[in-house]
Amino acid sequence: MIKLKNPEEIEILREGGKRLAEILSILASKVVPGVSALELEEEAMRLIKKGGDEPAFLGYRPQGAKRPFPAALCVSVNDEIVHGIPNETEKIVKEGDIVSLDFGLLHHGLITDAAITVPVGEVDEESKKLIETTKVALESGIEATKPGNTIGDIGAAITRVVRESGFTLAESLVGHGVGYRVHEDPFVPNFGIAGRGEKLVPGLVIAIEPMVNIGKSGIKILFDGYTIKTRDGSRSAHFEHTVAITENGHIILTA
Repeated sequence: MIKLKNPEEIEILREGGKRLAEILSILASKVVPGVSALELEEEAMRLIKKGGDEPAFLGYRPQGAKRPFPAALCVSVNDEIVHGIPNETEKIVKEGDIVSLDFGLLHHGLITDAAITVPVGEVDEESKKLIETTKVALESGIEATKPGNTIGDIGAAITRVVRESGFTLAESLVGHGVGYRVHEDPFVPNFGIAGRGEKLVPGLVIAIEPMVNIGKSGIKILFDGYTIKTRDGSRSAHFEHTVAITENGHIILTA
C-alpha cells in the first residue's frame, strides 16, 4: 500500500537527504587507488553517527532475504551492479575502477536513499560514457516526476536515454517508494510506457535509481545473498535520488 508523506514529514526527509548527500560527497572524495571498501564503510558509519543519525541499511532484511544486510554502505566495484558488501571480504579499489556508493540514512524516524558512481583516477572512455549516461538517465527520470504523470513516464524517460547510448538497463532491478521503510510501494521500474502505471500525486516519495550495464542486461546474485553482478562481467553504473512529488512539481530530497 502506498503511504503518502505530509509536508512536515517531507521537511524531515529533506533535512535527512541533505545530510546523506553531504556524506556521499565526502565518501566520493575518498575513493582513490588503494582505499578499501571497509575503510569507506567505517567512514560512512563515523559520519552518520557524528550527525546523530542512524544507518538505514545496517540490519535491514528485505523480503525474501536469508539474513539482514551486514553494513551501512553498499560498495559495488566494476561489474558489481548493487548491494556490494564492504566488510565481509577484502575489496581494494585500484586505478581505472569505477565504484558505486549507495546508502540510506534514518533521520528523525524517516529514511532517504541515494547512490553515486565515481571513477577511480583515470578511467577508460567507455566507463566515462557509462557514468555520464547513467547520470543523465536519472536526471531524465526525475524530470518526468511531476503530479499528473505516472510511474510509466519515469521509466520511459530513463529507457530512452539508455537505449540511445547503446548500453542496457540491469534486468529486473527497480526503484521504490521510501520514507517509513527502506523499500515501500510503489515499485519504480527503469522501463515503462508513458501514461501507464501508478499516478504521481503530491506526498508520494520515491527512490529513482537507474542501473546501467555496458554489456547485456543479465544479472546474477552472489553467494553472500546480496551482491548483484552483471552476468557477462561487463561494468555497471548506478545513480539514485530520493524525490518527493509536490503540488507544483518535485523536490530532490537528496540533492
